[in-house]
Amino acid sequence: MKKLLLCLGICVVTLGLAGCGQAPTLKDGKEVVAEIDGKKFTAEDLYEKLKSQGGATTLTSMIDEFILNKEIKTDEDAETYAESQLESYKAQYENYGTDFNEALTNAGYKDEDAFKDALIIEYKRKTATENFVKEQITDTEIEKYYEDSIYGDIEGAHILIAPDVDDNATDEEKEKAEKAAKEKAEKLIKELDKGADFAELAKKNSDDKGTASNGGKLTITYGDVVDEFWEGASKLKNKTYTKEPVKSEYGYHIIYRESQKDKPKLKAVRDKIIDDLVEQKMSEDTTLQAQAMVELRKKYDLKISDDSINKTYNENVKKSLAKENSSN
Repeated sequence: MKKLLLCLGICVVTLGLAGCGQAPTLKDGKEVVAEIDGKKFTAEDLYEKLKSQGGATTLTSMIDEFILNKEIKTDEDAETYAESQLESYKAQYENYGTDFNEALTNAGYKDEDAFKDALIIEYKRKTATENFVKEQITDTEIEKYYEDSIYGDIEGAHILIAPDVDDNATDEEKEKAEKAAKEKAEKLIKELDKGADFAELAKKNSDDKGTASNGGKLTITYGDVVDEFWEGASKLKNKTYTKEPVKSEYGYHIIYRESQKDKPKLKAVRDKIIDDLVEQKMSEDTTLQAQAMVELRKKYDLKISDDSINKTYNENVKKSLAKENSSN
């Protein structure tokens, strides 16, 4: 988290240098920006030093901010994202017992509004990347995802028996709680075998408080439940329940399957498929954001006049597009 604040702060700190005192009007780079004991420091001296100390990175950040603000408007979604992230950071710093405003100052931000502006740019960068990835997705990929990963919803119910244990429990205590939960689930299955009502057992025993009061009823959608739960439900015939408890990260499930809807038409789920593919691709390839920004800079016909900065920029681009890249 602190790393994010510091990374976002680099651009602001660098850009803020010109705002300290009276900035010179640059003509030929010979203007004196500071003087001490007879030594004069010119704008050219400052420029040469700064460009060798992250100048290409700072320039790229300035360029990207300009592009992103042209490409993507600051709408309600962007504002909501920034506000949410800001509150999240503040809460985390509060939990750490660290002064958030002090952290902002140390990272180079004048105030929360300045940090919020950086978060909005972060949102726009992510959105630009998503748009870039969407343009790369083919009909073949969409159709394959549809065939392999889209199913009709299953109507059913479940009873969850969660191990009665907290995070501070010892391994022995956790093992004991797991065993007890499984045994209780197995006991409930035996009661079902004897004719007990599934809904009544769910109301009395299920640790899923969101469904227990409704007899455990729920719609099981592929992708919205853990894999073990979906696999257990999909293997059942209609109007049957699992004969063995299904273990997941939440505990032990007894799943009842009432029926399954027909698979939706491709047209109805096409947008969802594209969103899923975008999320999948972005999680698998960390270079996509760099690729998206490189293409946007090309679109806006970026030209860097300074040979030294241009060389460093190209080197940075090459590193950022490598599958395993490091921060520059």
